[in-house]
Amino acid sequence: MSNMSGAEAIVESLKLEGVDVVFGLPGGYILPLYDALYDSGIRHVLIRHEQAAAHAADGYARATGRVGVCLATSGPGATNLVTGIATAYMDSVPMVAMTGQVPSQLLGTDGFQEADITGITIPVTKHNYLVRRAKDIPRVFREAFYIARTGRPGPVLIDLPKDVTVDDLDFEYPEICLPGYSPNLKVHALQIKRAAKALMEAERPVIYVGGGVKYSDGHKELVELAEKIKAPVTTTLMGVGCFPEDSPLSLGMLGMHGTRYANLAIQEADLILAVGARFDDRVTGKIASFAPQAKVIHVDVDPAEIGKNVRVDIPVVGDAKTALAELAKAVEPKVWSAWNELVAAWKRDHPLFYAKGGDSIKPQFVLETICKLCPEAVIVTEVGQNQMWAAQFFTHKDPKHFISSGGLGTMGYGFPAATGAKMGCPEKEVFDIAGDGSIQMNIQELATAVINDVAVKVIILNNGVLGMVRQLQDLFYEKRFTNTTLGRVPDFVKMAEAYGALGLRATRPSEVEGVLKEAIASDRPTVVDVVISPDEKVSPMVPAGASLSEILELEG
Repeated sequence: MSNMSGAEAIVESLKLEGVDVVFGLPGGYILPLYDALYDSGIRHVLIRHEQAAAHAADGYARATGRVGVCLATSGPGATNLVTGIATAYMDSVPMVAMTGQVPSQLLGTDGFQEADITGITIPVTKHNYLVRRAKDIPRVFREAFYIARTGRPGPVLIDLPKDVTVDDLDFEYPEICLPGYSPNLKVHALQIKRAAKALMEAERPVIYVGGGVKYSDGHKELVELAEKIKAPVTTTLMGVGCFPEDSPLSLGMLGMHGTRYANLAIQEADLILAVGARFDDRVTGKIASFAPQAKVIHVDVDPAEIGKNVRVDIPVVGDAKTALAELAKAVEPKVWSAWNELVAAWKRDHPLFYAKGGDSIKPQFVLETICKLCPEAVIVTEVGQNQMWAAQFFTHKDPKHFISSGGLGTMGYGFPAATGAKMGCPEKEVFDIAGDGSIQMNIQELATAVINDVAVKVIILNNGVLGMVRQLQDLFYEKRFTNTTLGRVPDFVKMAEAYGALGLRATRPSEVEGVLKEAIASDRPTVVDVVISPDEKVSPMVPAGASLSEILELEG
């Protein structure tokens, strides 16, 4: 036990939790903590906007599997974190966000830069704290990191009045004592037995996988089970990479912009094993017509998700990795069946495709070329058409190598998240697949990447429009393209150079491979402006609210 200030106790707590990097931006009410960080040995990355701090912590967490940490001052600093916290909450990302606050005696007085950030973030955090006494800091931080990383992961916010960071305390890091919080990681043996029996009896099974498999590190157990019973596997956007997409059993992604064969398989299945997925509307389409012939086994660590959106026949509450391992032990091997042959025929007859040839660069070709040149790259995306092309046309094989905002669909996420991912995994090649609309929402973080020598590669699929919204206007609003035209502004090459990054451009298909090779060879932040047509569409597509059977094939 030793005497120290609240700020010093925070730093000591961070060290004990193994934190090596914090993303943040200082301000008056959080300065005591910044002063304590000065010679702490913990790396602080000065970002240019607090939203980007949360996204960078999020990307770091998804790439490393560790808790991401971000830091902001009170008032607008804290509220600027909210979008990033909500993004992490929707996608179950472990994060601890720290915010400065007015001194305790000013709480509730509308003091300068006061904001009720704990009240604001109740709907988008797993838990949050307003620390009232310096002596509570060790307990709060011990609990916060434990809550963030266990069970269904999620963000936890800690609000720190300035006086709490200045006051002294006797520091002792406690053991966890949270009798009201006990995530259930074990799985019930009887439910596993029932699920295994159903899998063995099924003639047309499909395994449907979400981000829960990624966060439980259960991808190896998934492969073992799928290969043992020869079950086709489809993933949500959050589950991309949990099952190797070069496997004969892979169906790729399902849902609104999923493969035709994944959606066909779901609609014809007689059993769905859903693991770590929540049956969201982007996946199911019209709920009443989703998988009409299938019994449903639903495995999830969060019991609130089971039965929330679809009827479940066999619920299994517990850790995805544990459940998959137990199921793999409980089932007997199956042989390649007529069902597998039918699914293989669908894959041959309805592959993902795009019109090749012509003078314009196809975004799908750009993703295929990146995959050819750098198959082990970490792919981070913005949100929109770029996100869907990245999910569809890069062959994903590792759950930590695809990072994207799913549930909230946050434009501006990709670049700061890619920066955080690269800082967490500096030995890996990290690409941000961006659109010219989304990238501009946090483009200021080029300064962060340049100053911190983070050699992330940004591939801007530049169509001069808000592509996904324009696609909807084209299909459903009689081509009334209102407020979706951006123009070719700014000049991204000049902009990159102004920040001190490398700027490159490709305008013809013949230039793509050479420009990408130059970007990969670069040892500094690099922006590649790839000029594409505004008429290029994401295909296939299930219209919102339609059945998965009502899938459209679109051409640019």
